[in-house]
Amino acid sequence: MHHSLSWRPLSREDAKASADLLNAIETVDRIGENYTEEDTLQELIDPYADLERASLAAFDGDVMAGFMKIRHKPSADEVHRVFLDGGVHPAYRRRGLGTALVEAGVAAAKVVHALHHPSSKLVVDVNRPEHIAGLAELVRSQGFTPVRYFQRMEHPLGAVDAPAIPSGFVVEPWSERNDEDFRAVRNEAYRDYWGAVPMPVDLWRNKITNQTFRPEASFLLREAATGAPVSVLVTMWWEADTEATGIRDAHFMVIGTLREYRKRGLASALMGHALRAAVGQGYDRASLNVDSADPAGAFGIFEKAGFAPKMRYVRWALEA
Repeated sequence: MHHSLSWRPLSREDAKASADLLNAIETVDRIGENYTEEDTLQELIDPYADLERASLAAFDGDVMAGFMKIRHKPSADEVHRVFLDGGVHPAYRRRGLGTALVEAGVAAAKVVHALHHPSSKLVVDVNRPEHIAGLAELVRSQGFTPVRYFQRMEHPLGAVDAPAIPSGFVVEPWSERNDEDFRAVRNEAYRDYWGAVPMPVDLWRNKITNQTFRPEASFLLREAATGAPVSVLVTMWWEADTEATGIRDAHFMVIGTLREYRKRGLASALMGHALRAAVGQGYDRASLNVDSADPAGAFGIFEKAGFAPKMRYVRWALEA
């Protein structure tokens, strides 16, 4: 079945082959994810992706036919949720490659879990758009069950009808000076977000302030009287997506408000500020992902702000 393929862990030298594979997958799955070599390198140097112990790629010569990669969490309480990411080139599907990679991923998850958070319960997560052909059948066959749903939502920009920043608060763009305030607010605001854990500095730099980060469209809200940072919005932009679609999409990667400042309209006001900035900076669209069961009612807030659901993701989980 796989005799013509060679197998080995991923390495940072596989950035180009990874980008080529993911872009080939996009031509069939149409999930809106396009990659440059720099994008895939950023994922390969993730400090919480143990490539040697917890990745595997299949090659047909120089072509990557499929891969899997495990990302463990920097911290865990009762449950340690690890992400199993991967994909199979369209030309190599229906050959059992996906099954082999999922099985290898679950085995690798157990290895890194035992190294990092052995006292917690291990749960392996797969998070993919629900429309991908054959995915549900594959993960169900390996014992995964759907546990959560997320929506990608999009805003057409144009005229933005949103509230102004409330009196008593001031907004400022990201800078190196306030970067730690951004991270601190994100970490505290996400404490009650399902599956989220605090981001240490190394993960923040890898996942947030990387080459896709748009500091001029990322904002922090402060309480004027105390100077306390209370709400953040972080914007990302992927060059490869614009090259593939012709659309400049301002993706709101992080939106968070400290719990004691919620229900005052601060998130809506900060989002409106970011939407107006995106218009002024020449973006064609804004987007974000939201947990359909978010306890703060974020879906309704975003819908009221002009975002509409476009694609649903399923979080599949396996208690290993």
